Amino acid sequence: MSRLLVFGLGYTAGLLADRLAGDGWHITGTTRDGRDGTLRFDDSEAVRAEIAAATHILSSVPPDGDHDPVLVRHGRDLVRGRHWLGYLSSTGVYGDAGGAWVDETAPIGGGRRPARTRADADWLAIGARVFRLPGIYGPGRSALDRVREGKAHRVDLPGQVFSRVHADDIVAGVIAGFDAPAGAYNLADDRPCGQNDVMAYAASLLGLPPPPFVALDTLSPMARGFYAENRRVANGKAKRLLGWVPRFPNYRLGLRALSATTSPAAVSAAPPAASVDQR
Repeated sequence: MSRLLVFGLGYTAGLLADRLAGDGWHITGTTRDGRDGTLRFDDSEAVRAEIAAATHILSSVPPDGDHDPVLVRHGRDLVRGRHWLGYLSSTGVYGDAGGAWVDETAPIGGGRRPARTRADADWLAIGARVFRLPGIYGPGRSALDRVREGKAHRVDLPGQVFSRVHADDIVAGVIAGFDAPAGAYNLADDRPCGQNDVMAYAASLLGLPPPPFVALDTLSPMARGFYAENRRVANGKAKRLLGWVPRFPNYRLGLRALSATTSPAAVSAAPPAASVDQR
């Protein structure tokens, strides 16, 4: 039986786990507190036993301060094994490209989170498939939800573009990576665009007016950092080497699918979207 161990069973990794469990895989995940039948991340003995038993290991745990907690605690265990290794990274490692296209040959390390760049490089060094992800959206975690909840806004920054990817396409990309060589892969859709376009389209699907414009200096430091980087993420390598084709190649298709399948009641009943900090 194929066995997947997930470090950080959060939003995206949880969708992957559900998909593979439906295909008969044995799934084990870690979280900080061991909730819902997961392992506590700090239960090193139990985690090492799962590492030894796993055929596939995926980490979605981001850096903690200036280090990767999974590699600090279990790096030697991971190197000793013969399992498949994967890591959910971020296209933020590329930093600001002034709106230009970036692919996996672009230099990394110019972003606002140097610890993420180090973790990305460290996972590559031990033979992992490193999936660099832009803005993630999916059920219960999209522009539709922000508009519906009155939390959406637009910022007047002409020429500002971002890439994004539907969570289902990340799941498909990681699964395609099971048979791929180690290395970095960008998983992004085919249509980078401004965040304002996405918010306005989400509002139109809900029959609501576009969200208001707000001044950049009124946003949180984290949000201002988000807008400080401007790039288009190329996905050609994943298409060539993984045979991956996004089911939702642009945000319009993705949001339309979500609006057709997710009612307001279902969204309110869904669990809160987790970050990738679920150890």
